[in-house]
Amino acid sequence: MVEDRLKAGFYLARHYHKKMTEIFYLLEGQVTFSFEDETVVASQGMTINIPPHITHEVKSEKGARLLTVFSPGGFDKYLKEMAAMTEGQFADGDLMRTLAEKYDTWMV
Repeated sequence: MVEDRLKAGFYLARHYHKKMTEIFYLLEGQVTFSFEDETVVASQGMTINIPPHITHEVKSEKGARLLTVFSPGGFDKYLKEMAAMTEGQFADGDLMRTLAEKYDTWMV
């Protein structure tokens, strides 16, 4: 489980997970989850459950705070690796794709 603080203008491009289920619980703010056939604007107190193989993107115009459960666990290691990266590493698309796929995040 991770507590996320999304900055204003947060955007996570379309992706899916082959094994991981994500559960988001909104503590503050609003987050827009866009799926293949619908868009859900989640606000305080709402829970969003995203099972494996569901393509989604995530946006937060004004920022938000949420709890995220990743099952199976291990996604925290992905976040830890990214926290230690330089700007140059973030700009390396091949490196970022390889790292994302290592932690079951597949960009579309």
